[in-house]
Amino acid sequence: MDVKQESLRLHKEKMGEIEIKGKFNVENKEDLSIVYTPGVAAPCLEIAADKEKVYDYTLKGRTIAVITNGTAVLGLGDIGPEGGLPVVEAKALLHKEFAGVDAFPIALNENDPDKIVEICKSIAPGFGGIHLEDIKAPECFKIEERLIKELDIPVYHDDQHGTSIAVLAGLFNSLKIVDKKIEDIKILINGAGASGIAIAKLLIAAGAKNIVLADINGALVAGDNSLNEPQKEIAAMTNKEREVGKLEEIIKNKDVFIGVSVGNIVTKEMIQTMNKDSIIFALANPIPEILPSEAKKGGARIVSTGRGDFKNQVNNLLVFPGIFKGALKGRVTNITDEMKINAAKGIASLISSKDLNEDNIIPSVFNKEVVDVVANSLLK
Repeated sequence: MDVKQESLRLHKEKMGEIEIKGKFNVENKEDLSIVYTPGVAAPCLEIAADKEKVYDYTLKGRTIAVITNGTAVLGLGDIGPEGGLPVVEAKALLHKEFAGVDAFPIALNENDPDKIVEICKSIAPGFGGIHLEDIKAPECFKIEERLIKELDIPVYHDDQHGTSIAVLAGLFNSLKIVDKKIEDIKILINGAGASGIAIAKLLIAAGAKNIVLADINGALVAGDNSLNEPQKEIAAMTNKEREVGKLEEIIKNKDVFIGVSVGNIVTKEMIQTMNKDSIIFALANPIPEILPSEAKKGGARIVSTGRGDFKNQVNNLLVFPGIFKGALKGRVTNITDEMKINAAKGIASLISSKDLNEDNIIPSVFNKEVVDVVANSLLK
């Protein structure tokens, strides 16, 4: 099957991936009176008297907004809000299919971070949470930070936190196999955008002490004024040995390589310079930084990618449906690092010790336990 052509055919035939379906039947005047005038005035007045009752009488308590401006669509770049709309439609569909969460895809023709914040604040009364998607760095950091501070509903940028939680889950299990501790290992993260910075922050919160981030210009070092503000912040928290150089230099003697960058930039010869029992998370899509077969030739013990046609798929779908299912259920207003680490531990726990091996470090996205494990991590 040609996946691209079949996807085009179905999207055109069905005119998108989701639809709105009513929960009330409207077949006669009595039905109409209940759902519309005069009956709808009753919940309106209840809510007007006590805004918290909006969770009782409307869709707010089970519904989120999935918002993009299409400036950083995975593997496609800045393709605009219309181009990014199919992705947030897909995310809305997956929220419903995997977690029973209703979601509206919203594409914004706006790139100014402050204006995006104001738009999100303006529409927030109708939603129980906001899922930010495919908004480029560094703007995405400012947008999320402000919304978390200024709204009383959970705000979550999937490119940051979905990726970081899934990576941490896979890393927890990988370290069990190679018998290493997170506080002892040397980690290289290649890609210093939204995903790379968020991964570094969560790994630090989970106990990692030796992390180097790199981008196309090489290792990030504190004091480099060419970096943007989020990069300056993470540079000050990492690379304590002030390593410099390009990827082929700084990958030497590392235990873990995490790639959230571009395809085909790591060679088996570079893997050979890493420490024994190296762990490779080559997550660029659709082409990973190094193919699993090549990484294995270089001596890697464990290899993960973001693709479903290779073993050990690290995928945000393991995370975001459960995050919002738990956040809505618990009326969580802030998704903390502790919750994220608990979610990663929960995901990792679904691989039993007897089933854990180099080719099985993380559960399938179709494992029906995943959503509830992640949801419950927010409710502890």
